[in-house]
Amino acid sequence: MSKEHVLVTGGAGYLGSNLVPALLEEGYKVTVLDDFMFKQHSLGHVCAHPNFHVIRGDVRDGDLMKKLLADKDIIFPLAALVGAPLCNADPVAAKTVNLEAQLSMYDMLRDDQKVIVPITNSGYGIGEEGKFCTEETPMRPISTYGIHKVAVEQRALARENTISFRLATVFGMAPRMRLDLLVNDFVYRAFYDRAVVLFESHFKRNYIHNRDVTNAFLHGLNNFDAMKGQAYNLGLSDANLSKKELCEKIAQHLPGFVFMEAEIGEDPDKRDYIVSNEKLEKTGWRPQYSLDMGIEELIKGYTMIRNSQYGNV
Repeated sequence: MSKEHVLVTGGAGYLGSNLVPALLEEGYKVTVLDDFMFKQHSLGHVCAHPNFHVIRGDVRDGDLMKKLLADKDIIFPLAALVGAPLCNADPVAAKTVNLEAQLSMYDMLRDDQKVIVPITNSGYGIGEEGKFCTEETPMRPISTYGIHKVAVEQRALARENTISFRLATVFGMAPRMRLDLLVNDFVYRAFYDRAVVLFESHFKRNYIHNRDVTNAFLHGLNNFDAMKGQAYNLGLSDANLSKKELCEKIAQHLPGFVFMEAEIGEDPDKRDYIVSNEKLEKTGWRPQYSLDMGIEELIKGYTMIRNSQYGNV
C-alpha cells in the first residue's frame, strides 16, 4: 500500500527544509509549494527523489491552491511571513499570506483531509510571573504575527482533522538557514562579535530545535487519530529561559562572550512567559535535541557561513 500524498506550503523554508526530506524518508509522496522569496535552493538535495515534486507559486493564488489541494491527503501549511519584525515591515503581505490565504485554504478542504499546522506560542503574549502557560491558558497575542496565528488556529481547530502545534522559539541549523531567530542570532553574535547588548533581558520564552519540530510533526502523523482536534505546546521543558540566562548558557560554549544589559530600548517581539509542554509529552513525544546541542551545532555551522542572506529581515 502506497503512502499518502502530502502538500507542504512554504516547504523550502526554515522548517520545511528539514521536514520535507524526513517525509520522503518515511515514504510519503511530497509536493512543495513555495515562492522562493529568499532565493533559496534548500531542497536541492532531494530533487532526485522520485516522490518529490516542487511548484513555484503563491499561497494567495486561490485557483492554484484549489488544484493542489484536490488530491492531497495531508497538508502542512508552513507558508508564512514569520516573526514580528518581518510582519511589521510589510503588514499588507503579512495579512494576505498569514491570515487571509490560510483561512481561504480551510474553506477549500474536504473533511477527510488531515492538517498539521504550526502556530506560535507567542500567542500567550505576556504571562503571569511563575505561572506556566498551558493549552488552556487564554491567548493574548501582542504582535501582528501572533494575532494572525491565533486566528488561524481557531479556524483550523474548528474542523476535526487538524492538529495545531504552538511552537516555541525555534533554533538550530537547517538547509534554509535563519540567523534572525533569537538563539541563532545570539550564537552568531557570540561567535563573530563576541558581544551582544540585551534589551529587556528578563523577558522569558521557551525554545525548540528545528529537527524536534520535524520529529513532533511526524509524531502527530503517526498518532493522528488520538491527537486530532487539539493544540499542543511544542518546546523544551528544561528551556524556559530569559534572554540573560540564554546568554549565560552560550558563554559556557564560547568563553570570552560578553553581554550587557541596556536600560533603554525594547524587544520588538514583547513576548514574556514560561510554557508547559506536558500535554504533548503525555502522548509519548520527547525532544531529541537539547539547547546545548543546538548551540554546539550552530557554532559548527557559523564556521561555514558569514553573511546576512539567512535572515527573514
